[in-house]
Amino acid sequence: MASNLEFVRFPAPDGVNGWWESLPPAASANSVASEQRFDWVVVGGGITGLCTARRLAELAPDAAIALVEADRIGRTTAGRNSGFFVDLPHDISSESYSRSVEADKADVRLQRHGIDYVRSAVKQHGIDCDWRDEGKFHASVNRKGHTALAHFADGLARIDESFEWLDEAAIAKVTGTDFYEGALFTPGCSTVQPAALMRGLAASLPENVKVFEMSAVKGIEDQGVNKVLSFAGGKLVAKRVILCTNAYAATFGGHPNGLLPVYTFASMTRVMTPDEARRLGGTRSWSLIPADPMGSTIRRLITDRICVRNHFAFRPSLEVSQADLAKAKSLHRRSFDRRFPMLKDVTLEYTWGGPLCLSVNNGALFGRRDDGVFEAVGCNGLGLSRGSASGKLIAEYALGQDNELIRQLLNQPHPRSLPVRPIADVAVTAAIWMKEFSAGAEL
Repeated sequence: MASNLEFVRFPAPDGVNGWWESLPPAASANSVASEQRFDWVVVGGGITGLCTARRLAELAPDAAIALVEADRIGRTTAGRNSGFFVDLPHDISSESYSRSVEADKADVRLQRHGIDYVRSAVKQHGIDCDWRDEGKFHASVNRKGHTALAHFADGLARIDESFEWLDEAAIAKVTGTDFYEGALFTPGCSTVQPAALMRGLAASLPENVKVFEMSAVKGIEDQGVNKVLSFAGGKLVAKRVILCTNAYAATFGGHPNGLLPVYTFASMTRVMTPDEARRLGGTRSWSLIPADPMGSTIRRLITDRICVRNHFAFRPSLEVSQADLAKAKSLHRRSFDRRFPMLKDVTLEYTWGGPLCLSVNNGALFGRRDDGVFEAVGCNGLGLSRGSASGKLIAEYALGQDNELIRQLLNQPHPRSLPVRPIADVAVTAAIWMKEFSAGAEL
């Protein structure tokens, strides 16, 4: 592997992130504008990088640590997801989210480790991010969906995880709509306002962490004992570097590494009026995942907004077009109207996209690279829970610690190599289209 890294893709303004826009204006960004020296530089201000920087600071309180983000923390990928901290198996390449007993138990251990770590920070610092330990609903709309949920329930029973079945009337009492024919409730999922969480985690980092935003790393040069990170406005010199860049790692220096940047899209409504909220009924806050992984994820927020997420697109350039966003909004409108015909006048105020970092074999990158750089990359659709766990654990590993979860991440498969482009583009796009078509009514 080359000793120098070139960064060739950066976060783009992919729509208007409703999570970010519905928050009060952020404070001014502190950007890299000179040459400075640190013991550690963490690249990437998403959930993984935030947890990495926090854990480094906790374990090495005398170390000087920099956290650098190309955009604003909370405005890009980590603040664009649906806000689920999923604790249970959630392999979105599977028909029913589940894999084998051994793999599922390992997933649960890892994901709950990450959730617990972030929850403790939220409570300790009083981070205002609408953190809710209310569980999630997996809902089906037809017999095919119910069969998928039954398979998922069987998998949960095999690993001794609790769940509860809801019939059509019971899930309608929660959601206010009779669209779903049944659901499976799992109690361990936490939900959050993701942009607010990222902002709060950054603002509450220990004093030995310096945060730089609007500071895209152009490259990393190996100078023996030090790494030099170059920016448009200056340089950071560090003894050690940790990459926490998720989907953007797919493009470092043009080296193919099996990572797939696949965009998913979401829309958020305007705030419902009191009359509209009464017309909908149901409970004030709930979070729902479709029986088919390619279907529509729905959240009703305590702010009386509804968030709809569906539609996937393979975009290796890590940018989406206005046509992509228009198509996504049209699909979201259709999904919203099918579920909430009583809310025809409630408009979709924001529509945005964000890249998932997937691999065909559920593999990820974790550990120390040949060039001495550490990395924790690849969440496979579980950015919040797996990202927080891998961020905490890469900090511990980089500081010489060893534990069962670190070994689990070190032993996970690397992402399987892909065919050369454009063959990979055609194959991935076709697979997404077929899976979305198969999801049918779940959309």
